[in-house]
Parts: sequence; C-alpha cells; structure tokens
Amino acid sequence: MTQAKCKKYDLSGNVVEEVTVAFEGDEKANAQSIKDYIVALRRNARQWSASTKSRNESNHSGAKPHAQKGTGKARQGFLGAPQYRGGGRVHTPRPKFDQHVRINQKERRAAVRHLLIEKLNEGNVVFLSDQFDKYFKEPKTKVLSSFIKALGFTDQRVVCLGGDATSKVSVLNFKKSIRNIRKASYMLAQNLNGYDVMVGQKFVVIDSAKDEFQKLLRGNDAKN
Repeated sequence: MTQAKCKKYDLSGNVVEEVTVAFEGDEKANAQSIKDYIVALRRNARQWSASTKSRNESNHSGAKPHAQKGTGKARQGFLGAPQYRGGGRVHTPRPKFDQHVRINQKERRAAVRHLLIEKLNEGNVVFLSDQFDKYFKEPKTKVLSSFIKALGFTDQRVVCLGGDATSKVSVLNFKKSIRNIRKASYMLAQNLNGYDVMVGQKFVVIDSAKDEFQKLLRGNDAKN
C-alpha cells in the first residue's frame, strides 16, 4: 500500500490539515492501453453526423447549361455537377452510424486510476473543506478567484471535484461562481473520465467527493 500526502485548504487559501490518500503501488496500466482508451473516448464523443449533398441530391434544373456544340465551351450536361457553384460534392462526409468503440471496463478503470496516481505523485491534487453554506448563499466569483490565486493555480486548468449531486442552493451558487473563471470547471467525481484527468492540470477535491475519489484510486468505479 502506497500513501500520498495532500494539503487541505479552506476557501481563504489557508492550509487546514494534511490528508493522507492510500492506493496500491501497482497501477496495472501501460501506455498503449491508456492511449487506446483516450482515443476511444474521443471517437465516441463525435456525432458522426456530418453530411453533404451529392450530385443526385442537389436541387437544380435538369436542363443543359448550354448547347452541346457551337459555343466553343466544353460540353456540360447538368448544373448540379460538382464543377458548378452550388453543385453536388465529391467524396465528402456522409452520416455514419454504429461507430461506437467499446472500452473494456477493467482497462478503463485501470487507465483512470493510473492517470490519477500520476497527478497525485506530481503534487497536483489538493483538498478543499466544504464551506459552501457559509460562503455561497449567493454566487461569489471573487471568493473562488481569490482561492485559486492563493494556491498559485492562475491560468491553469483547474478541475473541482464534488460529490454532492443534490440541488442545494449553496452548491448551485458554487457552480455558477466557477463558471465565470477562465479554465476552471466543476464536475461530480463519479463522472470523471480519463480525458478529464489527462487535460486537467490541477485537481481540487471537495470534502463531499473524498470517498468517491478514493474509490477511483482503488479502481472501483469510473465513468465512460
């Protein structure tokens, strides 16, 4: 069993205590499996709905553009041909279906776990005491902005992980506040996937998400 120590802050940016996070040393994921997982995530995020009209679908008269002979021009048969403006397109995207790439559940969990442990070992994970009821009776972007600045996370991708899925006013106000901060976002820990972990630079785990975060480190759960 390996342990990592993370600092826990309050919203004023002061260290409250030190949190010990335990995880198994063997991460059980290799670079190729992680790459395959991320590529599959990105492919599955696509709609595959890009569509253009072919020559047969273009809305044009069936009349010839000009006489077959006597004009000195190349012969043409249809205004909807690709060489005409507004004509059909050639070799262009068509809607695709059933493009979903299946991701093995064990590989998915191992990849998320591996990436999270990397963030822990690099010191990019901190904890935040849940003081929402005190500070967020209404949206307060200034409070969160000061907190991020105090931790030195300015201009970095900051992901706040919460565990409270209820519609409490304080939680809703926290979400509204963080939306106004560039590169900062809020999401439930249970919805975290490998791509979120990979692109995030700093992670702030709120008290309500501590248990769920520990599950992700054990490889018990991971979305997508």
